[in-house]
Amino acid sequence: MTHHPPTDGPLTGIRVLDLATLFAGPLCATMLGDFGAEVVKVEHPRRPDPSRGHGPAKDGVGLWWKLLGRNKRNITLDLSTPGGRDVLLRLAADADVVIENFRPGTLERWGLGWDALSAANPRLVLARVTGFGQFGPSARRPGFGTLAEAMSGFAAITGEPDGPPTLPPFGLADSIAALASSYAVMAALRGRDLTGRGQVVDMAIIEPILTVLGPHPVWYDQLGYVQERTGNRSTNNAPRNTYRTGDGRWVAVSTSAQSIAERVMHLVGRPELIDAEWFASGSGRAAHADELDEAVGDWIAARTRDEVLRAFEKAEAAIAPVHDIRDVMADEQYAALDSIVELPDPELGSVKMQNVLFRLSGTPGAIRWTGRPHGADTDEVLGALGLTGTEIGALREAGAV
Repeated sequence: MTHHPPTDGPLTGIRVLDLATLFAGPLCATMLGDFGAEVVKVEHPRRPDPSRGHGPAKDGVGLWWKLLGRNKRNITLDLSTPGGRDVLLRLAADADVVIENFRPGTLERWGLGWDALSAANPRLVLARVTGFGQFGPSARRPGFGTLAEAMSGFAAITGEPDGPPTLPPFGLADSIAALASSYAVMAALRGRDLTGRGQVVDMAIIEPILTVLGPHPVWYDQLGYVQERTGNRSTNNAPRNTYRTGDGRWVAVSTSAQSIAERVMHLVGRPELIDAEWFASGSGRAAHADELDEAVGDWIAARTRDEVLRAFEKAEAAIAPVHDIRDVMADEQYAALDSIVELPDPELGSVKMQNVLFRLSGTPGAIRWTGRPHGADTDEVLGALGLTGTEIGALREAGAV
């Protein structure tokens, strides 16, 4: 569907300075911008955000950046220089949020720590998004989402039982941390409404992914229980797996609810299993996953994917096709939700990408533009601060912009 930007979003009037790179901090800023915040992306004059060079490119244009940089104006500043520091403080004086992900102590070394920023603007919220947080024995170590996926326990429970721990092939921990950071920023802004003063958000990427893993700490604390790798199966219910159809496609089945499990057994012609004593609980079914998987898998393998999906839908049993991105782009439900939008782009002509994260009935978000070229808005943004062309030229000559 062609993109049609709506009117102002609910965060209109909130000004955000995005100093972060790769990927949690910038994605947090993207999410704020999607709902109306005015985001200024600050990049180094000679070392652009590395996401501009991550993944495939078209005609030399990095495609990941088109997504990550959307709804942001782009300026360049070398924050380690006196000129860059002074400009940043002037920008911060009129901002609501600063997002950064430098190693702890870096901003302080440049004279841009919390003391300096809050002196320039007592209402400012500073979101510090780092691998391990601002204190503790690992705080100053290089930190990436991959390390969080390993340290959190995620990798240890992901993969086949006889295989190695498995890492996701995308930025899972970073994306979860971005979601958490955008929530944290909104909570801090609400706190500012109550107190009149800003505050620091200390977001460690290793923590949000630990939270979404659920009750693992409680299980271990109370029972000494350590979940092992189970592949696509669950220790809480069965049948729960991916199954190959007769035409070589894949589907995923879930039976978290008892009623759904019973419907599936009726559908695949094994209603007698429902009468087994162990079938009455999710854990009991999980203990008999081999038998249940055989019953479901054999039935699915004898039919095409479309036949399987229609039969499950008629039976009101939970199933989904296993999509690759080609399937996602053609899926009728995603199309109905307008989950993928087509946007004009001055470098690519047009580009399709994910829409904003959720729908609001009264003040919806919008993608106003895609990721812009490096430093495209430097002169405009600095000019709005009151800097003259001569002053901007001097900063550029000194390497500060």
